[in-house]
Amino acid sequence: MGCCDEDHALPVPEGLTSANLPAPDLNRRTVLGGVAAIAGLLSSAGPGAAQEKELKKIKLAFCSQILCILPYEVARDGGHWRKHGLDVELVYTRGGNAAIQALVGGAVDYAATALDPAISAYVKGANIRRFATTGRLPLFALVTATGKAKEIDDVKDLEGRTVAVSQLGQADHSLLLFLLQRAGIDKDKVKVANMGVNILEALRQGQVDAGFVQEPALTVLSESGARTIFNAMDLKDAEKYLGGPYEFMGVSVRADEIPARREEMLQLAAGLNDALKALPKMKPDDIVGAFPKALMAGANIPVFREVIAQHRASLYPESVTIDLDSSRRVYETLKLAGVLKADADLAGLHDTSIVKG
Repeated sequence: MGCCDEDHALPVPEGLTSANLPAPDLNRRTVLGGVAAIAGLLSSAGPGAAQEKELKKIKLAFCSQILCILPYEVARDGGHWRKHGLDVELVYTRGGNAAIQALVGGAVDYAATALDPAISAYVKGANIRRFATTGRLPLFALVTATGKAKEIDDVKDLEGRTVAVSQLGQADHSLLLFLLQRAGIDKDKVKVANMGVNILEALRQGQVDAGFVQEPALTVLSESGARTIFNAMDLKDAEKYLGGPYEFMGVSVRADEIPARREEMLQLAAGLNDALKALPKMKPDDIVGAFPKALMAGANIPVFREVIAQHRASLYPESVTIDLDSSRRVYETLKLAGVLKADADLAGLHDTSIVKG
């Protein structure tokens, strides 16, 4: 359902941990063309772990989308969790659904994912609760093909044209249907092409008129002359087209364990809160340095730095406090797209008693 599902996640070798990170010669089908081509368990304890035995160890699984990862790696590398008494293992999984499955199955203590996978699991009966957020915008932009920039200026110009999405029913498709309705366009008058991971080339070659892309495809296409119709990674565009922030990355826990884990949840949220406050002040090079070197091998560092500098002010909230209005925008978009039943009751998914504004 979301951009952190398997089609958009980093390729994750099974069983990989921080103790056996491989040499950087893996297949790099990643969001940043090689930025973090591997994934595994990364301990927040760092070199001083032996002297910090009093830290409580927990496991947090999350989807392997590089822009989602930033607050978590900053919390780990910057010692923000250690400061609050936690040793957090970050478990990279093949998408948000896999992270939620690991949580529901008891393999990890927490899962950090886009809201979409959490909603999907919740409506199917998973007894989980979201209690903190680290991302307030989806990681998509709607752009024209390079040869269509002069013809397509706005969503209204998509009528009668072909628009590419990663997969029907996922977040980009839901956003497209929402945008069409908002623009007063009959969705049947726009052909939707299910392109998987091939959208960039389809837009370059003019096989489609427009499509939803992530970074670095957005940067590549923009430099080649494509027009950005709607950038969900920009707060101004989110305000204009979505009505405001649109909850994305957040942390879930098994609901029946909340009483026993409450103090631990406060510590986890506090470390992430510190990381979110540190992010705007960090130099892009320092953020890149927060990632383990093995994960950055082969990366296009200049592009990564540019993407961080351009998007971090919009993508990451100032605190982990959940914005329920932002969450409702996601609910309504999914309902409109038919991914979520119109009568779906999501009132119990978010627990705002842990982190208060």
